[in-house]
Amino acid sequence: MKRLIWNAGLSVFAAGLALAGDAAAGKAAYDKSCKGCHGPSGTPNASIAKSLKVNMLHLGDPAVQKLSDEELKSVLANGKGKMKATKNVSGKAADDVVAYMRTLKP
Repeated sequence: MKRLIWNAGLSVFAAGLALAGDAAAGKAAYDKSCKGCHGPSGTPNASIAKSLKVNMLHLGDPAVQKLSDEELKSVLANGKGKMKATKNVSGKAADDVVAYMRTLKP
């Protein structure tokens, strides 16, 4: 019985790891699709923020980091405010970008 519970727990843990994104792959996708507005390290591009008349937070800011992975993927998929949807970042790439975003510090 203990072995069955152990194996079930291990399976759930492994499944959770499989769902997690790859930060290195996420950086490549981020550099291609997000860096223009959010900078190479999550620091907003001041000229874009000014032209859009928005206050863009650093992606490592606690207000951004407190969002769940699902919320961040929703912003990528659907946009938010003046940010348009990022059509070419979906599925596994979205998981990867979120994993990369989790590594950013202001």
